[in-house]
Amino acid sequence: MTKRMRLLPLIIAAGALACDGATISDPPTPVQHAELDAQLRQEIGMWGPVPIGAVPAQNAAMVELGRSLFFDRILSGNRDVSCATCHDPSESLTDGMRLSVGTGGTGATGHRVVGAGRQFVPRNAPSLLNQGIGHFYSLWDGRVNEEGPFGFGPGGGGGLKGPAGVVFPPGLASLLAAQAMLPVLNREEMRGMPGDVDGSGNTNELGALGDDANAQVWQAVMTRLLAIQEYGAKFGAAFPGVAQGQLGFQHAANALAAFQVAAFTRINTPFDRYLARDNNALTEEQKRGGILFFGKGQCASCHFGPLLGGTQFSNIGVPQFGPGVGAAAPLDRGRGEHIPNVPFYEFTFRVPSLRNVELTAPYMHNGAYATLEQVVRHYTNADSALRNYDVSQLPAELRAQYRGDATTISRLTQNMDGRLKQRILLTPLEQAQIVAFLKSLTDPAARDLSAHVPASVPSGLPIR
Repeated sequence: MTKRMRLLPLIIAAGALACDGATISDPPTPVQHAELDAQLRQEIGMWGPVPIGAVPAQNAAMVELGRSLFFDRILSGNRDVSCATCHDPSESLTDGMRLSVGTGGTGATGHRVVGAGRQFVPRNAPSLLNQGIGHFYSLWDGRVNEEGPFGFGPGGGGGLKGPAGVVFPPGLASLLAAQAMLPVLNREEMRGMPGDVDGSGNTNELGALGDDANAQVWQAVMTRLLAIQEYGAKFGAAFPGVAQGQLGFQHAANALAAFQVAAFTRINTPFDRYLARDNNALTEEQKRGGILFFGKGQCASCHFGPLLGGTQFSNIGVPQFGPGVGAAAPLDRGRGEHIPNVPFYEFTFRVPSLRNVELTAPYMHNGAYATLEQVVRHYTNADSALRNYDVSQLPAELRAQYRGDATTISRLTQNMDGRLKQRILLTPLEQAQIVAFLKSLTDPAARDLSAHVPASVPSGLPIR
């Protein structure tokens, strides 16, 4: 790998696990672990991963309030879904589905069915693991962000920004809190439709409000919450200096964020221990995979820094399926929907952090791949993977929504990341070694977070 390729500008985003071209080579000659460690640490050095320190302690009363809110269906217009419906602690804070099923659906996590007259949520539910630390962007298209004024990265005094037409109220404490303001506005996720009634026959007053009535929706949710005595007490404990009449949904969002930071930050991985100079923390296979990841493979050209990703956007040729988003529906243009006049962003999505990635299948913005092996294989020939996508792997109800026509594929490949337009030759052994390295990014404590599920919530509604 040439020095020039190592220094490609970081503003050029590569897809998740993007790997630079190389010729197929024979299996590596066995070497001593000391030599492997020296090589791996040299490769790691330029990409900035460091052990993540402990997060600041969160206000206990806010965490307790946020915990109740996270699991309470009272936040949804039809009182039928909670945050935990799509971010289940027993599923590493995902729902295990290609595309999520929000309000109006039926069934348990991983097996939900779209309700009559409804559609899938257009994107895969990202895990909430580690979402409270170090991110400048949130969601697959980065529409909640701390970016500069022109959309090219963090900084510039831009502050917290949301999608077009959404003005966040003052007082939000973090990017994670800003993100928590959105699901209650989304009709497919939580809010519901005009004319909806809940399971008890109550009118859905949130669904009845207009699409531009964001402030009114937030206030209507607070009216629901504060009508419940136990929530009044919890808000009073969490925000003792705020009169009840001054409480807004931004206070609920801050509590949700505090709970997620306290409960869902999981950073004690073998890789972190290796970064802290424990050479025995990784297996030989994982070390060889790390050398590929940070060296020849150039996966770190996008997955760099402490979180190994999360700061860039890329079109990596992911097949299109689902109901689509915005003006481009049934296609999903990703960040291009929000920055329509910058061709670079067409069909680009946020490069995710790879921490705990082993636990968060299926992968890509629409759950196109079920395993890490499939993801890594995609990068060996992204163009071919797009054109020959095996639609039979999708649930039957999504196969009919697959967009594999020549026009769509042409649009996708036109803007595909340049480093993926030629084949990336990795042997099966090298691919397996990269997957082994990715599994070293797992904190065992992230595998099952169900201990955080409360026995009940103040509304009295069923949990999740």
